[in-house]
Amino acid sequence: MKIAIPGSFDLKRRYIKFCQFAPGAGRRAALRLALWNRRRDIYVRPRGVAQPLLVRADSSDYDVFMQIFAANEYACLLGAEGVDLIIDAGANVGYSSAYFLSHFPDCRVIAVEPDAANFAALQRNLAPYGERAQVFNCGIWSKTVPLTIDQRAYRDGRDWTRQVRECEPGESGEIQAVTVGDLMRRAGRQRLSILKMDIEGAEAVVFADPSHRDWLERTDTIAIELHDDSSFGPASALFHAAIGDQPFAISSSGELTICRRNPGHR
Repeated sequence: MKIAIPGSFDLKRRYIKFCQFAPGAGRRAALRLALWNRRRDIYVRPRGVAQPLLVRADSSDYDVFMQIFAANEYACLLGAEGVDLIIDAGANVGYSSAYFLSHFPDCRVIAVEPDAANFAALQRNLAPYGERAQVFNCGIWSKTVPLTIDQRAYRDGRDWTRQVRECEPGESGEIQAVTVGDLMRRAGRQRLSILKMDIEGAEAVVFADPSHRDWLERTDTIAIELHDDSSFGPASALFHAAIGDQPFAISSSGELTICRRNPGHR
């Protein structure tokens, strides 16, 4: 005869979560997240990261945290040498930026996020890194134009799927577009060590215009999540056409497409 123990299923579910998180994020972070009821904001410091990070209640932060730290989504980049400048395009709340800043202690990160609420969390999470982290509340695009947050829901419609669009005539945008080249010039750098890009389909716009991607030949590594189901069009085809004449070794890691420049062509 089995005896039902109140709350036993919940304990089992939390233990499973702990086991999922612990190998990548560390036991302390895994325990804190496994016990979290998601009704209030918390701070969690994953293993290998210098500072605790804000995880917001009732948001997609938990899922992003799991991608970056439990699944170690960007571990495929850790063998890169001489990393100086990283642009985090689509930085969300800054988990990937914090990961890079912690694992590449000599690098500088420029983090770009268009959504105001995500950007506020991004600022808070990267503030401890001081001048090594520069944050911009804007959108990555192929040219400098006014942008607005697209109110149409994309995919699950949560915080990690925010999209931008160009403003219609007579429409005032709440954010400005920047190009990758703009950001490199602001940083005073001729080369970009790593471009991380996860911008919910807008990569199709960034890579479609050959007149605004002179920065591509000065980029050593690209880690990009390609979206072919957005209103921007076939991002994968446009991206691969754009990099076709570049001496990149192309591979995949989870949802990421990784492009590494041949060292002899830097």
